[in-house]
Amino acid sequence: MPVNRPISILAVIGRLACAWSLAVGFAAAQTPAPPPFAPGPQPSTVQPPAQEDPVLTMTPHSEGGRYWVSGQANSIFQMHGHFHSPYEGANSLQNTFETKASEVATLYLGYQLRPNTRYNTDLIVDFENAGGRGISQALGLGGITNLDVVRNPTLSIVPYLSRGEIRQIVGLTDEMVDQDRGPFALASKVPVRRFEIRVGKMSLPDIFDVNSVGTDSHLQFTNWTIDNNGAWDYAADTRGYTVGGVLEYDDRNWSARYAIAAMPIVANGIDLDWAFSRANGQNWEFELRKGLLAGLIHSRPSGTKRQGAVRVLSYVNHAHMGDYRESVQQYLSGKIATPDITQTERFGAVKYGFGLNTEQEVTDSLRLFGRFGWNDDRHESFAYTEVGQTILFGGDYNGHTWSRPNDKAGAAFVSNALKRDHQNYLHYGGSGFLLGDGGLTYAREDIVEWYYNAHLWRGLYAMVGGSYIVHPGYNRDRGPLYVPTVRAHVEF
Repeated sequence: MPVNRPISILAVIGRLACAWSLAVGFAAAQTPAPPPFAPGPQPSTVQPPAQEDPVLTMTPHSEGGRYWVSGQANSIFQMHGHFHSPYEGANSLQNTFETKASEVATLYLGYQLRPNTRYNTDLIVDFENAGGRGISQALGLGGITNLDVVRNPTLSIVPYLSRGEIRQIVGLTDEMVDQDRGPFALASKVPVRRFEIRVGKMSLPDIFDVNSVGTDSHLQFTNWTIDNNGAWDYAADTRGYTVGGVLEYDDRNWSARYAIAAMPIVANGIDLDWAFSRANGQNWEFELRKGLLAGLIHSRPSGTKRQGAVRVLSYVNHAHMGDYRESVQQYLSGKIATPDITQTERFGAVKYGFGLNTEQEVTDSLRLFGRFGWNDDRHESFAYTEVGQTILFGGDYNGHTWSRPNDKAGAAFVSNALKRDHQNYLHYGGSGFLLGDGGLTYAREDIVEWYYNAHLWRGLYAMVGGSYIVHPGYNRDRGPLYVPTVRAHVEF
């Protein structure tokens, strides 16, 4: 495969210019004549945005058109210096001065095949390219510091189809509620009680384990185990996408969803196993749109309650996975010189886990969030990262009090852990697709991340932040270290 080359500043500027020209070229397509079912006059598209609701993209998007065209470009720069490291392995975080940059650009396309308020049909097609690298090639950590990094540095940077799905709404009532229109949901109003069906190529974190405080590496945190539940080994290829189907039921205050999706053929692989009868990832989630602290938080001056949510997730993966305990037993019996998880891989292996996700608005500026995750961690970490248990809490604060309401500061603490079988495997010299110091003196991997994201103009944002990491790769013998972060982001 072509080598994933480092990206130059000129290349990034060129891609931004191309994305800008696409957005401008298609802007007119997003403002068609009012659809035939629309009651009454449509709002004028030539009125300037209200003072209190500024445009947060380079090109405004219509709230009533059948088409959706938008884009984004995200570039993250990180570095670190030397840290305590008496030994290293093939998959270690390197004890050297490193500077690395990544870049991800996405073109979002959508079309309402059936713009019906009760039975809406969306076609979503997105294209993406990802380049650059993470520190130490995104190895040596359970909580890797850059979510935008593709975990296989040999992949080509040629643009690829990231999402291609059909989203069907089946309304169960004529009562409608507002919905934020965006690249994954084109209807601005939906039935308050409805089924939603999605089929195609997708990314499961677009739908499951979503958290408005910690999900988006473009405008929020950048760590893998802060933006997502680290113990959720969700079905995906190395770029984070899979093929499957989702069935969701939404009611006024709660939702329930189920997904079945294709697993990769090998751990962290780019190719998916299309035999769903032997390999699949199944996911369930229940969402209650009421925060854990709702009874303790004062309502707004208007009397409305502060927003919050609790989500409970579970998953079961079937794939050609190995067994950490069996791999250690092979090593201790003298059958192999070093534990090798691939020697115990077999079809029929099952990995399962659970997750809790919560968020709570406290004031007009302050929001808190948290996650807890657990999996059996006996079978091979296969698709996301090497974490057996995780606990997270943090929050963000917008800049309203200093007259910059679209700025945001955030901080979070996450503590990741491994179960005993996984610990022993690494202790005796085994390697996974992310970890492998050649030995292990176990301790929890603790990470603190902070950021300040500044809104510069329209869709331009800039962020500074950093991560302090204790026991990188769960190894008490290594670290700590600090990783400064700078991010530039453009929304088209």
